[in-house]
Amino acid sequence: MRLLTIGRAAKANVLVLLVETVAIMVLDSVGMSVGGIGANRKAFSGSLLPRTNHMPTIHNLEHNAFSRGQPAWGAHLADELERLIAVNDPSTIAAVIVDPTAGTVLVPPQGYLQRLREITAKHGILLIFDEVITGFGRLGKATASEFFGVTPDLLTMAKAINSGAIPMGGVAAHQRIYDTIVDGTEPEEVELFHGYTYSAHPTAAAAAIAALNIYHNEKLFDRAALLAPIFEDAVHALRDVPYVKDIRNIGLCAAIELEPRPNGEGNRAKEAFAKCFEAGVLIRQGGNILAFAPPLIIDEAQIGQIFETVRKVLVDIK
Repeated sequence: MRLLTIGRAAKANVLVLLVETVAIMVLDSVGMSVGGIGANRKAFSGSLLPRTNHMPTIHNLEHNAFSRGQPAWGAHLADELERLIAVNDPSTIAAVIVDPTAGTVLVPPQGYLQRLREITAKHGILLIFDEVITGFGRLGKATASEFFGVTPDLLTMAKAINSGAIPMGGVAAHQRIYDTIVDGTEPEEVELFHGYTYSAHPTAAAAAIAALNIYHNEKLFDRAALLAPIFEDAVHALRDVPYVKDIRNIGLCAAIELEPRPNGEGNRAKEAFAKCFEAGVLIRQGGNILAFAPPLIIDEAQIGQIFETVRKVLVDIK
Protein backbone atom coordinates (compact mmCIF):
# COMPACT_ATOMS: atom_id res chain seq x y z
CA MET A 1 0.00 0.00 0.00
CA ARG A 2 2.75 2.44 0.91
CA LEU A 3 4.59 1.65 -2.31
CA LEU A 4 1.59 2.64 -4.40
CA THR A 5 0.99 5.73 -2.29
CA ILE A 6 4.54 6.93 -2.89
CA GLY A 7 4.37 5.94 -6.55
CA ARG A 8 1.20 7.91 -7.13
CA ALA A 9 2.48 10.87 -5.18
CA ALA A 10 5.58 10.99 -7.34
CA LYS A 11 3.76 10.27 -10.62
CA ALA A 12 0.05 10.90 -10.37
CA ASN A 13 -1.21 8.20 -12.70
CA VAL A 14 -3.35 5.23 -11.98
CA LEU A 15 -2.38 2.13 -13.89
CA VAL A 16 -0.08 -0.33 -12.15
CA LEU A 17 1.69 -3.15 -13.97
CA LEU A 18 3.05 -6.20 -12.21
CA VAL A 19 5.84 -7.93 -14.09
CA GLU A 20 6.09 -11.39 -12.56
CA THR A 21 3.01 -13.56 -12.22
CA VAL A 22 3.85 -14.83 -8.74
CA ALA A 23 4.17 -12.08 -6.15
CA ILE A 24 4.15 -12.07 -2.38
CA MET A 25 2.18 -8.93 -1.55
CA VAL A 26 -1.03 -10.66 -0.54
CA LEU A 27 -2.15 -9.09 2.73
CA ASP A 28 -4.81 -6.74 1.36
CA SER A 29 -6.75 -5.95 -1.79
CA VAL A 30 -3.93 -3.78 -3.12
CA GLY A 31 -1.37 -6.53 -2.66
CA MET A 32 -3.62 -9.15 -4.22
CA SER A 33 -4.35 -6.84 -7.16
CA VAL A 34 -0.73 -6.47 -8.14
CA GLY A 35 0.14 -10.02 -7.04
CA GLY A 36 -0.15 -13.12 -9.13
CA ILE A 37 -1.32 -15.80 -6.69
CA GLY A 38 -4.35 -17.21 -8.45
CA ALA A 39 -6.18 -18.59 -5.41
CA ASN A 40 -6.13 -15.19 -3.70
CA ARG A 41 -7.22 -13.34 -6.81
CA LYS A 42 -10.10 -15.78 -7.31
CA ALA A 43 -11.32 -15.63 -3.71
CA PHE A 44 -11.25 -11.83 -3.57
CA SER A 45 -11.92 -11.01 -7.20
CA GLY A 46 -14.59 -8.47 -6.29
CA SER A 47 -12.15 -6.46 -4.18
CA LEU A 48 -9.26 -6.14 -6.63
CA LEU A 49 -8.12 -2.80 -7.97
CA PRO A 50 -9.05 -2.02 -11.57
CA ARG A 51 -6.47 -1.24 -14.23
CA THR A 52 -3.72 -3.57 -13.15
CA ASN A 53 -2.00 -5.65 -15.81
CA HIS A 54 0.32 -8.62 -15.57
CA MET A 55 3.26 -9.58 -17.74
CA PRO A 56 3.84 -13.15 -18.97
CA THR A 57 5.68 -15.42 -16.59
CA ILE A 58 9.40 -15.97 -17.03
CA HIS A 59 8.98 -19.58 -15.86
CA ASN A 60 9.59 -21.79 -18.90
CA LEU A 61 10.91 -25.30 -18.31
CA GLU A 62 11.20 -26.05 -22.02
CA HIS A 63 14.04 -23.55 -22.25
CA ASN A 64 15.26 -23.07 -18.69
CA ALA A 65 14.94 -26.34 -16.77
CA PHE A 66 17.87 -27.06 -14.44
CA SER A 67 19.42 -23.62 -14.90
CA ARG A 68 22.19 -22.66 -12.53
CA GLY A 69 21.72 -19.02 -11.61
CA GLN A 70 20.18 -16.76 -14.25
CA PRO A 71 18.81 -18.61 -17.29
CA ALA A 72 20.27 -17.65 -20.65
CA TRP A 73 16.84 -17.66 -22.34
CA GLY A 74 14.05 -15.18 -21.70
CA ALA A 75 15.31 -11.59 -21.74
CA HIS A 76 13.01 -10.90 -24.70
CA LEU A 77 9.98 -11.47 -22.47
CA ALA A 78 10.56 -8.01 -21.03
CA ASP A 79 9.61 -6.52 -24.39
CA GLU A 80 5.97 -7.38 -23.67
CA LEU A 81 6.09 -4.30 -21.45
CA GLU A 82 6.46 -2.15 -24.57
CA ARG A 83 3.21 -3.57 -25.93
CA LEU A 84 1.34 -2.89 -22.69
CA ILE A 85 2.69 0.64 -22.60
CA ALA A 86 1.58 1.24 -26.18
CA VAL A 87 -1.91 -0.06 -25.43
CA ASN A 88 -2.40 1.97 -22.25
CA ASP A 89 -0.21 5.05 -22.94
CA PRO A 90 2.74 5.71 -20.62
CA SER A 91 1.07 8.77 -19.10
CA THR A 92 -1.49 6.48 -17.43
CA ILE A 93 1.04 4.09 -15.90
CA ALA A 94 2.20 4.66 -12.32
CA ALA A 95 4.74 1.88 -11.97
CA VAL A 96 6.04 -1.52 -12.91
CA ILE A 97 6.42 -3.83 -9.91
CA VAL A 98 8.69 -6.87 -9.96
CA ASP A 99 10.04 -9.48 -7.57
CA PRO A 100 13.73 -9.67 -8.59
CA THR A 101 13.49 -13.33 -7.56
CA ALA A 102 10.06 -14.60 -6.59
CA GLY A 103 9.29 -16.84 -3.62
CA THR A 104 9.27 -20.04 -5.67
CA VAL A 105 12.75 -19.07 -6.89
CA LEU A 106 11.80 -17.76 -10.30
CA VAL A 107 15.15 -16.34 -11.35
CA PRO A 108 15.15 -13.51 -13.91
CA PRO A 109 16.82 -14.40 -17.23
CA GLN A 110 20.07 -12.70 -18.09
CA GLY A 111 19.34 -9.14 -19.20
CA TYR A 112 15.65 -9.23 -18.23
CA LEU A 113 15.74 -6.76 -15.35
CA GLN A 114 18.11 -4.50 -17.26
CA ARG A 115 15.63 -4.41 -20.14
CA LEU A 116 12.78 -3.51 -17.78
CA ARG A 117 14.89 -0.66 -16.42
CA GLU A 118 15.60 0.60 -19.96
CA ILE A 119 11.93 0.52 -20.96
CA THR A 120 10.61 2.17 -17.80
CA ALA A 121 13.29 4.87 -17.90
CA LYS A 122 12.54 5.61 -21.55
CA HIS A 123 8.84 6.14 -20.83
CA GLY A 124 9.19 7.90 -17.46
CA ILE A 125 7.58 5.04 -15.53
CA LEU A 126 8.63 4.07 -12.01
CA LEU A 127 10.32 0.71 -11.50
CA ILE A 128 9.64 -0.93 -8.13
CA PHE A 129 11.55 -3.92 -6.74
CA ASP A 130 9.85 -6.02 -4.07
CA GLU A 131 12.87 -7.12 -2.03
CA VAL A 132 11.05 -8.57 0.96
CA ILE A 133 12.65 -11.92 0.10
CA THR A 134 15.87 -10.92 -1.63
CA GLY A 135 16.99 -8.09 0.64
CA PHE A 136 19.73 -8.35 3.28
CA GLY A 137 22.07 -11.02 2.04
CA ARG A 138 19.93 -13.67 0.41
CA LEU A 139 21.88 -13.30 -2.84
CA GLY A 140 25.17 -12.44 -1.20
CA LYS A 141 24.62 -8.70 -1.48
CA ALA A 142 22.62 -6.18 0.53
CA THR A 143 19.90 -6.22 -2.14
CA ALA A 144 19.03 -7.98 -5.38
CA SER A 145 19.28 -4.55 -6.95
CA GLU A 146 22.98 -4.51 -6.10
CA PHE A 147 23.43 -8.15 -7.11
CA PHE A 148 21.85 -7.69 -10.55
CA GLY A 149 23.24 -4.20 -11.10
CA VAL A 150 19.82 -2.61 -11.67
CA THR A 151 18.66 0.40 -9.67
CA PRO A 152 14.88 0.74 -9.20
CA ASP A 153 13.05 3.92 -8.22
CA LEU A 154 11.45 2.32 -5.16
CA LEU A 155 12.45 -0.75 -3.18
CA THR A 156 10.54 -2.59 -0.47
CA MET A 157 12.21 -4.31 2.45
CA ALA A 158 11.03 -6.41 5.40
CA LYS A 159 11.63 -9.79 7.05
CA ALA A 160 15.44 -9.93 7.13
CA ILE A 161 15.67 -6.22 7.91
CA ASN A 162 15.65 -7.33 11.57
CA SER A 163 16.02 -11.07 11.05
CA GLY A 164 12.28 -11.50 11.51
CA ALA A 165 12.50 -10.77 15.22
CA ILE A 166 9.43 -8.52 15.10
CA PRO A 167 7.27 -7.33 12.18
CA MET A 168 8.90 -4.45 10.31
CA GLY A 169 8.92 -3.18 6.75
CA GLY A 170 10.04 -0.16 4.85
CA VAL A 171 10.39 1.48 1.47
CA ALA A 172 13.59 2.98 0.08
CA ALA A 173 13.12 5.75 -2.49
CA HIS A 174 15.47 7.17 -5.06
CA GLN A 175 16.55 10.72 -4.21
CA ARG A 176 14.59 12.18 -7.12
CA ILE A 177 11.39 10.51 -5.87
CA TYR A 178 11.96 11.97 -2.41
CA ASP A 179 12.64 15.41 -3.85
CA THR A 180 9.55 15.29 -6.06
CA ILE A 181 7.32 14.62 -3.07
CA VAL A 182 8.99 16.96 -0.58
CA ASP A 183 9.56 19.87 -2.96
CA GLY A 184 5.98 19.67 -4.19
CA THR A 185 4.48 20.03 -0.71
CA GLU A 186 3.49 23.32 0.87
CA PRO A 187 5.44 24.18 4.06
CA GLU A 188 2.41 23.77 6.32
CA GLU A 189 1.46 20.38 4.83
CA VAL A 190 2.62 16.85 5.63
CA GLU A 191 4.96 15.68 2.87
CA LEU A 192 3.62 12.14 2.61
CA PHE A 193 0.28 11.83 4.33
CA HIS A 194 0.45 8.09 4.83
CA GLY A 195 1.37 6.18 7.96
CA TYR A 196 0.45 3.39 10.33
CA THR A 197 -0.36 3.17 14.01
CA TYR A 198 2.82 1.21 14.63
CA SER A 199 5.14 3.10 12.29
CA ALA A 200 8.68 3.53 13.65
CA HIS A 201 8.00 1.09 16.48
CA PRO A 202 11.02 1.37 18.82
CA THR A 203 11.31 -2.37 19.48
CA ALA A 204 11.27 -3.17 15.76
CA ALA A 205 13.80 -0.42 15.12
CA ALA A 206 16.08 -1.71 17.87
CA ALA A 207 15.90 -5.22 16.41
CA ALA A 208 16.76 -3.83 12.98
CA ILE A 209 19.80 -1.97 14.30
CA ALA A 210 20.98 -5.12 16.09
CA ALA A 211 20.49 -7.29 13.00
CA LEU A 212 22.21 -4.83 10.68
CA ASN A 213 25.19 -4.64 13.04
CA ILE A 214 25.48 -8.44 13.06
CA TYR A 215 25.25 -8.58 9.25
CA HIS A 216 28.09 -6.06 9.07
CA ASN A 217 30.31 -7.27 11.89
CA GLU A 218 30.10 -10.96 10.97
CA LYS A 219 30.24 -10.26 7.22
CA LEU A 220 27.20 -12.46 6.62
CA PHE A 221 26.52 -11.12 3.12
CA ASP A 222 30.05 -12.12 2.09
CA ARG A 223 29.53 -15.47 3.79
CA ALA A 224 26.38 -16.07 1.74
CA ALA A 225 28.26 -15.26 -1.47
CA LEU A 226 31.02 -17.75 -0.58
CA LEU A 227 28.53 -20.51 0.28
CA ALA A 228 26.34 -19.96 -2.80
CA PRO A 229 28.41 -22.20 -5.17
CA ILE A 230 28.46 -25.00 -2.57
CA PHE A 231 24.72 -24.63 -2.09
CA GLU A 232 24.21 -24.68 -5.86
CA ASP A 233 26.20 -27.89 -6.36
CA ALA A 234 24.39 -29.59 -3.48
CA VAL A 235 20.89 -28.88 -4.75
CA HIS A 236 21.70 -29.70 -8.39
CA ALA A 237 23.15 -33.04 -7.30
CA LEU A 238 19.51 -34.13 -6.83
CA ARG A 239 18.84 -33.91 -10.57
CA ASP A 240 18.98 -37.70 -10.88
CA VAL A 241 16.29 -38.29 -8.23
CA PRO A 242 12.99 -39.71 -9.57
CA TYR A 243 10.19 -37.22 -10.32
CA VAL A 244 12.47 -34.16 -10.15
CA LYS A 245 11.20 -31.92 -12.92
CA ASP A 246 13.39 -28.87 -12.39
CA ILE A 247 16.02 -27.42 -10.08
CA ARG A 248 16.79 -23.71 -10.03
CA ASN A 249 18.83 -21.53 -7.74
CA ILE A 250 20.48 -18.20 -7.14
CA GLY A 251 22.46 -17.06 -4.11
CA LEU A 252 21.29 -18.93 -1.02
CA CYS A 253 17.88 -19.86 -2.36
CA ALA A 254 16.80 -22.76 -4.50
CA ALA A 255 13.75 -24.70 -5.60
CA ILE A 256 13.11 -28.29 -6.60
CA GLU A 257 10.00 -28.76 -8.73
CA LEU A 258 8.47 -32.24 -8.74
CA GLU A 259 6.34 -34.02 -11.31
CA PRO A 260 2.68 -34.00 -10.23
CA ARG A 261 1.09 -37.31 -9.46
CA PRO A 262 -1.34 -38.59 -12.09
CA ASN A 263 -5.03 -37.91 -11.51
CA GLY A 264 -4.27 -35.60 -8.62
CA GLU A 265 -3.49 -38.48 -6.27
CA GLY A 266 -1.88 -36.46 -3.50
CA ASN A 267 0.99 -34.02 -3.61
CA ARG A 268 4.56 -35.34 -3.67
CA ALA A 269 6.01 -32.05 -2.46
CA LYS A 270 3.63 -31.85 0.48
CA GLU A 271 4.52 -35.40 1.46
CA ALA A 272 8.23 -34.61 1.11
CA PHE A 273 7.83 -31.52 3.28
CA ALA A 274 6.27 -33.59 6.09
CA LYS A 275 8.86 -36.37 5.88
CA CYS A 276 11.76 -33.90 5.85
CA PHE A 277 10.33 -32.24 8.95
CA GLU A 278 10.11 -35.62 10.67
CA ALA A 279 13.77 -36.16 9.74
CA GLY A 280 14.79 -32.85 11.31
CA VAL A 281 14.94 -30.61 8.24
CA LEU A 282 12.47 -27.75 7.80
CA ILE A 283 11.87 -26.66 4.21
CA ARG A 284 9.07 -24.81 2.48
CA GLN A 285 6.50 -26.25 0.11
CA GLY A 286 4.08 -24.67 -2.32
CA GLY A 287 2.22 -26.72 -4.91
CA ASN A 288 4.71 -29.17 -6.43
CA ILE A 289 7.69 -27.09 -5.39
CA LEU A 290 10.14 -27.48 -2.51
CA ALA A 291 11.85 -24.17 -1.72
CA PHE A 292 15.04 -23.64 0.25
CA ALA A 293 16.25 -20.40 1.85
CA PRO A 294 18.56 -21.30 4.75
CA PRO A 295 19.84 -18.82 7.33
CA LEU A 296 22.98 -16.93 6.38
CA ILE A 297 24.85 -18.60 9.28
CA ILE A 298 24.47 -22.07 7.73
CA ASP A 299 27.68 -24.02 7.20
CA GLU A 300 28.80 -26.45 4.53
CA ALA A 301 28.04 -29.55 6.62
CA GLN A 302 24.49 -28.34 7.26
CA ILE A 303 23.97 -27.72 3.55
CA GLY A 304 24.99 -31.31 2.96
CA GLN A 305 22.62 -32.52 5.69
CA ILE A 306 19.67 -30.68 4.11
CA PHE A 307 20.06 -32.16 0.66
CA GLU A 308 21.07 -35.62 1.82
CA THR A 309 17.82 -35.68 3.81
CA VAL A 310 15.82 -34.42 0.83
CA ARG A 311 17.38 -37.08 -1.41
CA LYS A 312 16.47 -39.90 0.99
CA VAL A 313 12.92 -38.62 1.32
CA LEU A 314 12.35 -38.16 -2.41
CA VAL A 315 13.76 -41.59 -3.28
CA ASP A 316 11.17 -43.18 -0.97
CA ILE A 317 8.23 -41.21 -2.37
CA LYS A 318 6.28 -42.72 -5.24
